[in-house]
Amino acid sequence: MSDLRFMHKTGSDIAEMFDDLALLRIAVFRDFPYLYEGTVAYEKAYLKTYADAARAFLFAVYDGDRMVGATTCIPLADETEEVQKPFLDAGYDISKVFYFGESILLPAYRGLGLGHRFFDEREAHAAGFGTYAMTCFCAVQRPADHPLQPADYQPLDRFWLKRGYQKAPRLQSLFTWPDLGEQVASAKLMTYWIKNL
Repeated sequence: MSDLRFMHKTGSDIAEMFDDLALLRIAVFRDFPYLYEGTVAYEKAYLKTYADAARAFLFAVYDGDRMVGATTCIPLADETEEVQKPFLDAGYDISKVFYFGESILLPAYRGLGLGHRFFDEREAHAAGFGTYAMTCFCAVQRPADHPLQPADYQPLDRFWLKRGYQKAPRLQSLFTWPDLGEQVASAKLMTYWIKNL
């Protein structure tokens, strides 16, 4: 841990990190359960949402010049329609909700406590404004018998429960991306987890 560098970026300054963050997202999300066949062009379009939001936040971990971990968050009101929709449909005031994007770490850097650090950093950022009542994130739902699920796969549900998050099955979105080996994007069911600040 002593050799790692930590960086914080907000709003438009996040754009400085797009290349590193895009490559890290593509690398980590290739693994189950996301199985994401990513491209840098798609990533930059996705990340523009964060650079356009003044209160968006990026916390990044570097080992030398290489980004090895990162996490993001953004006010739900600044997110895309597909992310906002289940909350609006359920009657939430989206101006009171902070949405947590990815938490991604290369395998060699897991088990060092950085997963908790990612939540600590984002929750502190959201709470610092004094106007948000809830944080949330979503996770992909894959069938239990998915053919590409590794035998030793451990979902993160227990970790999220320890962090105080509760699964909210009525809050769901459909996100589209190409799975590994696919040429065309297909829809994936995403279920949200929520926590009161």
